[in-house]
Amino acid sequence: MSPVAPNIRSIVDHDGAVILDIRRDSMLTFNSTGGYVWEKLGQGKSIDEIVDDLASDTGSDPATVDRDVRAFVEELKSNHLFIA
Repeated sequence: MSPVAPNIRSIVDHDGAVILDIRRDSMLTFNSTGGYVWEKLGQGKSIDEIVDDLASDTGSDPATVDRDVRAFVEELKSNHLFIA
């Protein structure tokens, strides 16, 4: 089962992501980092894997990336976009 809520449709490209919640008739946009995280979550990657990959790819501090990714995922959950 995908962790992305079944009522969600999305488009991801190098600029970010557009997320449509068809049940709530709402749309969100994410920057490129948010789009990256969204895409990896949809592929079933764990938060730890996403943090490791993102920190490695960007050369950013892993602790900062971890905090930011986890906060983003909590926001997704609170908006009923991600089920975990």
